[in-house]
Amino acid sequence: MPELPEVEIVRQSLHKKIKQKKVKKVIVRNNNLRFKIPNALSNYFENKKIIKVGRFSKYLIIYLSQGSYCLIHLGMSGTVHIVENKTINNITNTSFYNSPSLPKKHNHVEIIFDHFKIVYNDPRRFGFFEIIKNREDLEKRFCHLGPEPFDINFDLNYVYNFFKGKKKDIKSFLLDQKFVSGIGNIYASEILFLSKINPYKKACLLTKKECKKIIFNSKKILSKAIDKGGSSIRDFKNTSGSKGGFQNEFKVYQQEGQRCKKLGCSDLIKKIIISNRSTFFCNSCQK
Repeated sequence: MPELPEVEIVRQSLHKKIKQKKVKKVIVRNNNLRFKIPNALSNYFENKKIIKVGRFSKYLIIYLSQGSYCLIHLGMSGTVHIVENKTINNITNTSFYNSPSLPKKHNHVEIIFDHFKIVYNDPRRFGFFEIIKNREDLEKRFCHLGPEPFDINFDLNYVYNFFKGKKKDIKSFLLDQKFVSGIGNIYASEILFLSKINPYKKACLLTKKECKKIIFNSKKILSKAIDKGGSSIRDFKNTSGSKGGFQNEFKVYQQEGQRCKKLGCSDLIKKIIISNRSTFFCNSCQK
């Protein structure tokens, strides 16, 4: 599943390509995604200008002229492709996961501009499109979610007080979007390793020093992942010609049975299941 860094790479690619461009037509080939695509999707897009492409957490936000918005969530397997009309371009994917070129099947939505089109592909159909009519509704849409790691409100006061009396393990909290928005399974394991915190540790037992480490390393890991183009098992170039390669930086994720990469540690990386998700850690380094 694409996490915050991967969605940010898609946002950057789309923003560069479609900002200030006018939509000619929208074709919905299959509206049966996680939620049915609104019948009014075409009306909101056609003949409208794209003001910009934003993001909150794992949501893309397309700002439309006349003050409306379209949210796009990529779900488990959604990808966004840029297809030029006249040039043959084998690399269409705006990010670095799944297929680098446009698949022949599961192309559910096309947003058509003058010389190119944006195609939404999603084999598992867990993604969705959602129309938001105004700014007030946009703010309400995200009010149930916690701040992003980059938000000024994700600070020691917020984190330490949130954890008071909470007996759930810290790994589960990092995946809880009501606590912090945008961190997924890959980056949660990496953040806890860098912070030297055992994923089983109860949140209420974390010291202020440990909370500071989580805050600092959440920003550090996600910023580095964005700089590296996100994480992908397949390391290919995207439409801008850049490569994604944060998977080459993994210290614990998918490193089960490998020797810990911390200098002086000879222990092996372990894999456990927490909240039905694979969790990787070093039992010697993380207390």
